[in-house]
Amino acid sequence: MISSVRGTVLSIGLDHAVIEVGGVGMAVQATPATLATLRVNEQAQLHTSLVVREDSLTLYGFADLASRELFTMLQTVSGIGPRLALAALAVLEPETLRSALSEGNVALLTKVPGIGKKGAERLSLELRDKLTATPGEQPEQGGLAAQSAPAGRVRDEVVEALVSLGFGAKQAEQAVDGVLGADGGDGAGTTGGDGAAADTSSVLRAALSTLGRKR
Repeated sequence: MISSVRGTVLSIGLDHAVIEVGGVGMAVQATPATLATLRVNEQAQLHTSLVVREDSLTLYGFADLASRELFTMLQTVSGIGPRLALAALAVLEPETLRSALSEGNVALLTKVPGIGKKGAERLSLELRDKLTATPGEQPEQGGLAAQSAPAGRVRDEVVEALVSLGFGAKQAEQAVDGVLGADGGDGAGTTGGDGAAADTSSVLRAALSTLGRKR
């Protein structure tokens, strides 16, 4: 099993990145939040999971071990494949997903495309006892990790990440400004009450949601 890759980021797509490892460009499928931690021509390390099928070998990458563990655990449930597991992690933060599974929050789980009410109930029933009470590890490297940072820097980084994902610069700036402007005063997920810190992962997810509604 390929448990991690480290090398130079050659390119970043909407759902994957290509990382050069030992002279070989490896395509790694990942969520937008993970892709946002990467920069072209810079070094990166991702925790990975190799999914083997009769006609394919697909590598999935994650910025932290907690996400990879959830990705693997989700696939132990009948009907949940790697793409659906990755979609769950793209829509919900790892700890939010963990809580939803533990509490049987069907409404939250069904926000994931491809998971209906029965599927959400089955996921919760089969996984709630397997989930640990302690939170997983945080991302090991910088970039757009889920951590607090000055709001101005977060804005620039999220805009850059959205542009790298294929959105226009002006469109990205408007989406990020809209998110920061809407949430800047409540301290929940973006800027704190004093405006000094911002959760980059939350800003990115909210901006992607805004851009998705406009398409």
